[in-house]
Amino acid sequence: MRTVQVVITVVGSILFCWFFGPLLWKGIFNIGTATGILISLLILCYGVFFGNINDRILLLWNGRGTRKICVALLVIAAVIAAIVLVETVLMVRSAFQVPPENTAAVVLGCSVKGGTKPSKILEERIDTAYEYLTENKDAVCILSGGQGSDEDITEAQCMYGILTKRGINKDRLILEERSTTTEENLKYTREILDERGLDPVVTIITSEFHEYRANQMAEKLGIKSYSTPAHTFFVYFPTYYVRELYGILYYELCHR
Repeated sequence: MRTVQVVITVVGSILFCWFFGPLLWKGIFNIGTATGILISLLILCYGVFFGNINDRILLLWNGRGTRKICVALLVIAAVIAAIVLVETVLMVRSAFQVPPENTAAVVLGCSVKGGTKPSKILEERIDTAYEYLTENKDAVCILSGGQGSDEDITEAQCMYGILTKRGINKDRLILEERSTTTEENLKYTREILDERGLDPVVTIITSEFHEYRANQMAEKLGIKSYSTPAHTFFVYFPTYYVRELYGILYYELCHR
């Protein structure tokens, strides 16, 4: 049992550092950060007070009026675990929808830091867009992203500037500068496709955890979409992955 306690404590410590790191390092805080820190602290506390907690659980399980509470908590935990598993499978499957050669691309924006510099997440998407456009030389690309209150330029302009500096022909790049949400990214992309007489077939360049929800929104707008996922820096991944679990659940419950 001592080995089990040590393993649980170590896992809780690693998870806590993994979720707390982005907050401490870059000030990244969202519902994924909060959830991850809370869960990791619970695991850590369970590991530290392993024996005492197990004794209390056993007392509750054997109590007359408390076993039903224990069963209810187990059912709730099982349902949550099932939801997380299903959503994770959907994310993974969606990220592997490889596009045909020279399919038009749409890059979904993310925050611009310091007024004009791409955030780490946006930088990863720009890198992926560059690789895709280099490999698919006849593909056009819609750069989708408006301007936040703390941004000096639009996210689309930020992407455009970096890609053209790297040698991508500006005639291949189309700027969409009105959107502030994923849904608007794809709504305005559909308008651009229609205005330019382009087939509503695109590959979506966004973070791997974001591909499923983006593809679902595209399908709702009549866009046939594929995935070209940007790979998220491993330090940030847990925070944004957990946040996206909430995003998918909200979308499925409220926008279907």
